[in-house]
Amino acid sequence: MAPASRPLPLRLAVTLAVALLLALVLVADFLRASSSSSRLFSALPSSTKTVKGKRAAKNVGRVVGRLNATYADLPAPRWDWEEMPAAPVSRLDGAAVQIGDLLYVFAGYGSLDHVHSHVDVYNFTSNSWTERYAPATQLWRGRLHVMGGGKEDRHEPGLEHWSLAVKDGKALENEWLAEVPIPRGGPHRACVVANDKLFVIGGQEGDFMAKPGSPIFKCARRHEVVYGDVYMLDDEAKWKQLSPMPKPDSHIEFAWVVTNNSIVIVGGTTEKHPITKKMILVGEVFRFDLETLTWSVIGRMPFRIKTALAGYWEGWLYFTSGQRDRGPDNPAPKKVVGSMWRTKLHL
Repeated sequence: MAPASRPLPLRLAVTLAVALLLALVLVADFLRASSSSSRLFSALPSSTKTVKGKRAAKNVGRVVGRLNATYADLPAPRWDWEEMPAAPVSRLDGAAVQIGDLLYVFAGYGSLDHVHSHVDVYNFTSNSWTERYAPATQLWRGRLHVMGGGKEDRHEPGLEHWSLAVKDGKALENEWLAEVPIPRGGPHRACVVANDKLFVIGGQEGDFMAKPGSPIFKCARRHEVVYGDVYMLDDEAKWKQLSPMPKPDSHIEFAWVVTNNSIVIVGGTTEKHPITKKMILVGEVFRFDLETLTWSVIGRMPFRIKTALAGYWEGWLYFTSGQRDRGPDNPAPKKVVGSMWRTKLHL
């Protein structure tokens, strides 16, 4: 007769039970991860499933539905836009100022190897372009104000604020007057005069940094922070922080108009893609109500674009120039354009 088996010692039995439980947990976790990986892999286009290396990493950014709302387009009405005569040249990072029915656009890049030195003028009445020199600039209470931006290396934000008295295109002072510094520095922000107040809207901290001694003036990318902060300067000579924009927005220096007691801003750039780190362009139209000091999203552009140059005439909102997106499903920047578009603005 076979001897009866002895029961396992209590300590050994507990150890084996714990080990078995851990093994079951690991197997379940492995199966769950494999299932998630399969779903993610199947979401990629079929042409990318066998691609390795850089191309595969590039296509990861095309997976949709996994991004935080910060990086997505905001809900906005679809507007009917009409394409107008294009500018004589394509222009990136240009400047613009409107005087009556004339929109002066000047400076900017045609390409990395060519910078424009001339001025083009769009006539809202005749809907035609001409070339002209000696453009005007914007003033506040008889003084030319300059503030913020990047310091000499283009990357470090500057907080300094100066002003200079001017009249009839001439300086009335020999030195710039130091004004109250702006609370947050950086370039690519809108600076708007409305209701006898000075508003500074959006922008970013950081930019391409020039490489010292480069014979071709090469720049290197550094970390950038895009923000939607809004500051106002009034009679108290103190900066007041107002409600921020609906989303962080930069590259909007001349992408605004003032009408119907509102500041309207078109396009720009927001925070970079969290995976690919590529720039994301903005295609919304924002309104800042100067009475309530609040923001709203009032429309959508025909495509996303940065550094657009905006104007307003007889109920029409215009924009021209800038760098547009790669398509409806790809907000990364691609082509520098000179096209002109307009839509009826209802506020």
